[in-house]
Order: sequence, then structure tokens, then C-alpha cells
Amino acid sequence: MANRQQPTSMPIHKYRPYDQVDIADRTWPDNRITVAPRWLSTDLRDGNQALIDPMSPARKREMFDLLVKMGYKEIEVGFPASGQTDFDFVRSIVEEPGAIPDDVTISVLTQAREDLIERTVESLKGAKRATVHLYNATAPVFRRVVFRGSKDDIKQIAVDGTRLVVEYAEKLLGPETTFGYQYSPEIFTRRSWMSGSRVRAARSSSTCPPRWSVRPRRRTRTASSGCRGTCPAASTCASPSTRTTTGVRLSRRPSWR
Repeated sequence: MANRQQPTSMPIHKYRPYDQVDIADRTWPDNRITVAPRWLSTDLRDGNQALIDPMSPARKREMFDLLVKMGYKEIEVGFPASGQTDFDFVRSIVEEPGAIPDDVTISVLTQAREDLIERTVESLKGAKRATVHLYNATAPVFRRVVFRGSKDDIKQIAVDGTRLVVEYAEKLLGPETTFGYQYSPEIFTRRSWMSGSRVRAARSSSTCPPRWSVRPRRRTRTASSGCRGTCPAASTCASPSTRTTTGVRLSRRPSWR
């Protein structure tokens, strides 16, 4: 997916890059960031993280309009399956002509359960550019305490969740929607690197149909809060605020039908 961000007027030339670390047996420390990353605002991901005192639709809309005015081209707008408030907000900006600029992609978050996935994709009907972000925990403590399963069981959750996202996108979204899919392992820093890599590899290789493409992507959070209250989907959720900032994106090409 092309980077739709606009150039910044920030005087970035004033700042020098960090000192390079030379490590002979690794190559990635030698890499340098030479262009701006693709920024994704998650300020509106209020759904299951603020159940006691969530933002009202009016407040969410005010913030959404501000993020658009600031120039964000990718905005996570909610957790539609967490409750009617978030679902209604997503529907309101999708259905209102001109609310979402043509070059802005909205993103929504879901856990890996079929009922939540269906509700999440349903909220995007009619959107021009939209992404579903699915996640599940992979850290050992969550495998033991929450899922009570093996590494293969956790990997299968990611594979099945991806398959369901694809199926409901094909079923519920029309050709007018340029649709993207993103997955990330939750509690990224508390699980083994190899375990998370195997989950991501299995998820992308076993479920991606020919008309979808896999694209690496870096997500950057602008603001986030931890879970408050009791999540209605706690059986597949820890704290989304601790999700990894890296993932793999499946983008459906506009001419897929």
C-alpha cells in the first residue's frame, strides 16, 4: 500500500541520527530509517479499553475530525464489537458523505472470535478504504492461564481468525471497498521471538488467497491507555495497549472482483 502521507514542515534537518552500532554477525543494526514511517493514530481505540467512561460519539467525532485536519491518513476509529457505541460511531462516519476523505484509511480492532470478527467487518460496509486489525496473545503466561493451550493451539487461533476475516470481508464488503487486513501477536515483548514469528508466518501463508497480498507494516501509536473495567471479550483479550507495534498486512487489490 502506498504511503499517502503529506510531507512535513518540521525542521528535521536540525536533528542528527543516532550513533550506529556495528555488530559483525547481524545486519539489521546497520539499517537506518531514511524516510518517515506510515503513521497510524490509535487515539480513538476507546471501545474495550474505557468501558467505565468511554468517549461519547460526539467526542469521538470531534477527535476524528481533528486527526483528519492534522493530516493523518490512517486512523484507527474504534473497536466496533466491544459495544453499540463504538459500532454506531464507525457506521456514522462511514455513512455520512464526506466524513472520511477519499485518501484516508480507517482501521478497526478485533479479537480472534468469530462473532466479534463478523460484527467488526459488518461495521465497515460501504467504506472506501478500511483495515481490520486482528490480534491474539502469544506470550507463555497467556498460553497457560488464558488459553490453556500449546504453541500450536495459539498458532491455530491466528490462522482461524485470519481465515474468518477474509471470509466475512468477501461476504459482507462490496467492490467499492479497498480492504486491508493486519495481524499482530499481543504481548509481543513477553513471548519468544521464534514463537511469534511462527504464528505470523503460519497465519499469512495458510490463509492468504491469490487476490490478497502480504505487506510488512509498522504501526505507530500516537496515544493509548490501558484497559479499564472488565472487557466483554476477556476470553481472548489481555490488554490491547501492550500489543506489538509490528505486524503483517494483507491488502485486497481494488480490482479484486
